[in-house]
Amino acid sequence: MSQHALNVDEVLSRAAAWIAEADSLVIGAGAGMGVDSGLPDFRGPEGFWQAYPALGKEGIGFSDIANPAAFYQNPERAWGFYGHRLNLYRHTEPHAGYQILLDWGKKMLHRYQVFTSNVDGHFSKAGFDKMHVHECHGSIHYLQCLEPCGDQVWSASEFVPEVDTEHCRLRNYIPRCTRCGKMTRPNILMFNDVDWIYERTRKQHLYQERWLEQVNCPLVIELGAGTAIPSVRHFSQRMQHEFNAKLIRINPADKLHLDEQLAVIPHNALTALQQLQQRLTMNQGDGLSW
Repeated sequence: MSQHALNVDEVLSRAAAWIAEADSLVIGAGAGMGVDSGLPDFRGPEGFWQAYPALGKEGIGFSDIANPAAFYQNPERAWGFYGHRLNLYRHTEPHAGYQILLDWGKKMLHRYQVFTSNVDGHFSKAGFDKMHVHECHGSIHYLQCLEPCGDQVWSASEFVPEVDTEHCRLRNYIPRCTRCGKMTRPNILMFNDVDWIYERTRKQHLYQERWLEQVNCPLVIELGAGTAIPSVRHFSQRMQHEFNAKLIRINPADKLHLDEQLAVIPHNALTALQQLQQRLTMNQGDGLSW
């Protein structure tokens, strides 16, 4: 199909047809997925410093603070940053697009799987089965020993950070390892990180691989996944190559595109999902099965 003749309605209609035909849904989600919920995506130093002006004043970038070394250098500041994010993710509600995806996945023969680089826990918060969510970079809602003294990972639910947001400093106690009593960190893969405990994420990965062996006609919907840290894009491409999956890529930074295996919708996640849902509903009205 010639690129110049395309319009977004064409691409949305084809993508909606793919959703109706699929026997399973694979969701790939990057930082852009959370933007419609009001979460920052830290795109570039300016965006990061706008979210954390105290770090901007000190010239501290995202890779400087999202780093195990930051906990050794200034634990109150490192936990001020992660404590603020933990509170933010706890108190922010996932946008309506999560429910749209969940409803689609539940209707399919083999249901759904999620592959996300986001650490916010919002797929679980939105009602997705935790066994069907692979958080490839870990989750802020779990803690581990900073050292680490073992491979234990435990819930952060009892830790309620009190953060001085003006200075990005933790005011209350730093959580301690349940085994050795030393300082903890979130169970998240950080920059320059050799001590991330992979065990929880490894189990999610293995479950997902077993599930993929059962599906015949998977559809991948990729949302808000960029190229700076391309974990989700690499996963989507693998799904195309190994499983011959069709891919719907939703990202406002990409160009409109449509071919036999790829539909690119240059919108934010929520807008695109709502428009796809409208087309599926229209198809129902025409007597088509969905």
